[in-house]
Amino acid sequence: MPAAIDVGSNTVRMVIGECRDGQAQPHLCQRRITRLGGGFSKELGLAAASMERTLDALRAFSAELRTHNITEVRAVGTAALRNAVNRQQFVERVTAETGISIEVISGDEEARLMTKGVLSVIQPLPQSALLFDIGGGSTEFVTACAGRAASQRSFHLGVVQLAEELPDPVQRGIYIEAVIDAFLASPDVADFPLKHAQIVGTAGTMTTLAALFLELREYVPERINNQRLELDWLRKLRARLDRLTAEEREALPGMEPGRGDLILPGLDIALRILKRTGQQQLKVADAGLMEGVLLDLCGN
Repeated sequence: MPAAIDVGSNTVRMVIGECRDGQAQPHLCQRRITRLGGGFSKELGLAAASMERTLDALRAFSAELRTHNITEVRAVGTAALRNAVNRQQFVERVTAETGISIEVISGDEEARLMTKGVLSVIQPLPQSALLFDIGGGSTEFVTACAGRAASQRSFHLGVVQLAEELPDPVQRGIYIEAVIDAFLASPDVADFPLKHAQIVGTAGTMTTLAALFLELREYVPERINNQRLELDWLRKLRARLDRLTAEEREALPGMEPGRGDLILPGLDIALRILKRTGQQQLKVADAGLMEGVLLDLCGN
């Protein structure tokens, strides 16, 4: 039985499972918010504390892999590792201390795997869709037609990056809109029927928003997949969360611990995607990059 590990800029996740009928069938899922991209600098790369938090999570994952006798593992690293000058030292240390070999993937590969994971759970499969994955250090955009990716782009637009580098909501909004406009102006997106496409969001921000909508006190992935969120509700939630402290936000049913200061930057991205595409609602997918990695391992 294979295992997939997603070493993200904010969250580290692992799934041990199999695949059936084109869908990942998890036997064990674990996740930790380690904020690998926290305290990042262009000159020094990953911060020591961020690496240690992530290494702690990977040590625990490694122990689970040994307990279940898992030998087929693919671990992928995303934006924080792509951009870090000290990524090789960290990757080598992870391998030495846990036996887990991290493959730092490109933004295009991240988008491809995310598309595979998302489309495996969206029902019914839309004729055209705009998929987006809001991570800690980047956001991937994919246009898809009839279940296949038509175009994909990765941008330096992540919730950890926005929270730390652009705390002012006005400046943050300007930056977000500039990135989305750059995507929409891409030649391969210009002729895509965005106004008629299904908008689908995945990753921690979006699944947390769906969990807040459902007021889940216990996270249930099956309830998150295909959950619709209306623009009007998202706007009202934005106003409500803005009046709360990070600690107060984390006390809300459905809010993931450690995401209290990150939910507004992520919500701002989602709101501006709907604004720029002229859409009134979106769907949420719990499945994404990690599930795409598992499906790849299964040969799907």
